[in-house]
Amino acid sequence: MKFVIQRVQHASVTVDGKITGQIEKGFLVLIGVGAEDTKEIADKMIQKLVHMRIFEDEAGKVNLALKDVDGGLLLVSQFTLYADCKKGNRPSFTKAGAPDMANQLYEYIIEECKKEIAQVECGEFGADMKVELLNDGPFTILLDSEQL
Repeated sequence: MKFVIQRVQHASVTVDGKITGQIEKGFLVLIGVGAEDTKEIADKMIQKLVHMRIFEDEAGKVNLALKDVDGGLLLVSQFTLYADCKKGNRPSFTKAGAPDMANQLYEYIIEECKKEIAQVECGEFGADMKVELLNDGPFTILLDSEQL
């Protein structure tokens, strides 16, 4: 499982011209589900995500988590995080989770995050989404379950 976490001043996702989710200060998280991922892996990733301290405190140190700053989460599924570009110029996505399984884990992640964070918004699994954000910093973290 892969999370691309971007600290944002604001972010939104639109499907067919309609906003499906938007936040002000918080994290925009692109979520890639791999073929071997499980709820147990998702649980570890979620705990790391919601406790990640990358907001500045009064001393200017990155020491605060989402809850500390009343930040929101915007969760967007993105299977292309599993692109394999080793051969040729056309990416392979064979390491990405099958759509039904990946969607179940994506929905699970959304529900579990709602237990921890007051504002959780999301995109639409499998849809053509337009994502807008103002990256704050820029501050972007790649969280990979294989490295936890």
